[in-house]
Amino acid sequence: MSVILAAVSAFLLRNLGMTVSFLLLLAAFVLTHIGLATPFARDRLVARLGEKGFLGVYSLVSLLLLGGAIFAYRQLDPYPVWAAPGWAWLFSSALMLGASILFVGSLTPANKGLAGVPVDERPASGVLRITRHPMMWAFAIWAIVHAWMSGSLPTVVLAFGIGALALIGAAHQDVKKRRLLGGNWVRYERQTSYWPLGAQFSGRQPWSALWPGAVPVLGGALLWGLATFVHPMLMRAPAVPPWGALA
Repeated sequence: MSVILAAVSAFLLRNLGMTVSFLLLLAAFVLTHIGLATPFARDRLVARLGEKGFLGVYSLVSLLLLGGAIFAYRQLDPYPVWAAPGWAWLFSSALMLGASILFVGSLTPANKGLAGVPVDERPASGVLRITRHPMMWAFAIWAIVHAWMSGSLPTVVLAFGIGALALIGAAHQDVKKRRLLGGNWVRYERQTSYWPLGAQFSGRQPWSALWPGAVPVLGGALLWGLATFVHPMLMRAPAVPPWGALA
């Protein structure tokens, strides 16, 4: 443990200025993303700016802070804390395929968490039968996979921030929707689960619901194939399966 602490201290000293900038920008991104979405802040900003104005400011602040954090991250020296085993590459690639399917499925009208999609008495469908927060869990799975496979301290910190924001944001969305929609959202919650596969394990959804439909599966496979192909061009990233095996 003392060796690890000494090595981390040396890394921080070599990268002190950019490390501080990275941590402050990442913290600001997480805190403002959550803080601006609270009823106290959101209601007051919407009253002044309107719904579209609020969404514009919210998106701009998030993009600027996240972009700044990523820029600072890219200036940091990679610092390996652990090395993932060889078998983990195929397993992680499979997890990212699942995350891609969840992400594509979250963009369909089946996702009642999306703005403008009515929350009525129609039963949950598609990836929403796996989790009612498919987009947030897609980001969380991305974060877990990239932290695990990278093992680099800056990447672990960046992934932790994005993953924590996704899961906290999902829980916050439930609270907000319950406040705004009351019984309609409560009925929807009873059909679905915050946790992936939670509805299957609890008996609220059959295991056959793991098939989300052709659109999420085909679209997710296309997104996964494209993302893994361009992976070496992004963020100093290595080639990953299946492309890594073909290199």
